[in-house]
This record gives sequence, C-alpha cells and structure tokens, in this order.
Amino acid sequence: MKKIIIFTFLALAITFAKAQTAANADEENSKKAAEWVASLNLSDAQKEARVKDVVSNHLTTIRNWHNSHPASTVPAGINPVTGNKLTDLDREIIADSAMPATVHSTLMDGLKKDLTPEQVEAILDKYTIGKVAFTMNGYKSIVPDLTADEEAKILGFLKQAREQAVDYKNMKQISAIFEIYKTKSEQFLNSNGRNWRTLYSDYTKKIKAEKAAKAKQ
Repeated sequence: MKKIIIFTFLALAITFAKAQTAANADEENSKKAAEWVASLNLSDAQKEARVKDVVSNHLTTIRNWHNSHPASTVPAGINPVTGNKLTDLDREIIADSAMPATVHSTLMDGLKKDLTPEQVEAILDKYTIGKVAFTMNGYKSIVPDLTADEEAKILGFLKQAREQAVDYKNMKQISAIFEIYKTKSEQFLNSNGRNWRTLYSDYTKKIKAEKAAKAKQ
C-alpha cells in the first residue's frame, strides 16, 4: 500500500512539474510576443492584442510540436544529396518540417490581417534576430561591387529563408535554414560570372591583414 501511495505521489508530482513547466513556457512566449508587437508602436490596443495572440499561439504551437517530435522520431540514415550520415540537427529539422502547413499559414494570415507588409517583416525579423539584414550586409562586404540585380536576388533568397525559419524552435535550426538559402545565393553568384570561393578567400585575407595592421599600431 505504501509503495502505491508513493508511486501515486511521484506521478502527481511529475504531472504537476510538467504542467508548471508548460505554463512557464506559455508565459514566456506571451511576454516575447508582447515585446515584439510593442516594438511596432501600433497605437491600437485591439489590433495589438490580436497580433500578440497570433504570435504567441504560433510560438507555443512550434514549441509543442518540437517537444513532441524529437530527433529520435526520425530514423537514422543518410542525406540522399551528400551521402553523409544525418546529424541530430538534420533529424530535428526533418521532424519539425513535418508540422502541418496550416501552422505557418495561420501565422502569416493573422499578421497580414492587421499589419502592413513592412510591419509583418519586422515581426519575422524578431523571430530570426535580424538575420536577413545581417547576412545581406555580409554579402555586400564580401562582394563590394554587388549589382542591384544581384542584391535583389540574394535578398529574395534571404527573405525566403526568414519566412521558412520562423517555424523552427531554436537558433541552431534557424541558422541551418538560412544556410540552405545562403548556398543558393552563392550558387547564383557563381552562375552570374562570380567566383564565390575566391571572393570569400580575398575577403578573409583582407580582414586578417587589417587586424594585423591594427595590432602593430
């Protein structure tokens, strides 16, 4: 009898702890959503509340999907393109990419209902900590004579990366999604008469030389 009571108590304690953890995570998502929406200065309490709910619900949905679909749910195997063994991160991304498409469309439709295109982009930037602008600036530094057409094409790739990345839970996954589109950008530059490997090598040599010069001062 004592063992049954102890087991029941432990089961209840574990259930309570899980519920408390989920509640804390929900509160964190609500707080994050409120901060992101507040940065837009909408000056409309009802609109602000609707957008906050859309973002908070999306954050909670992707968290719950991620937590209930760990990497272990994807069989170990190889990447059919590279032949390399799937990493844990690969398997996480595969599991999370199986999330219903309605999760993404609900977010985007909800944002577009109350926000301008620029404000929608601002929210997506919050999800991805400004990776579009940061990465674009990197390309401009590496390719200083980037043409307007090249910049537009690469920016388009990065915006695709951003919108896809918002459905992933952590920065490792988000960065991996951006890597897909960075590869597309670099392949585009190569096909446009550039040599990405040479450009990147020249840039790193320049940075090293500048650092060495500063160190001597």
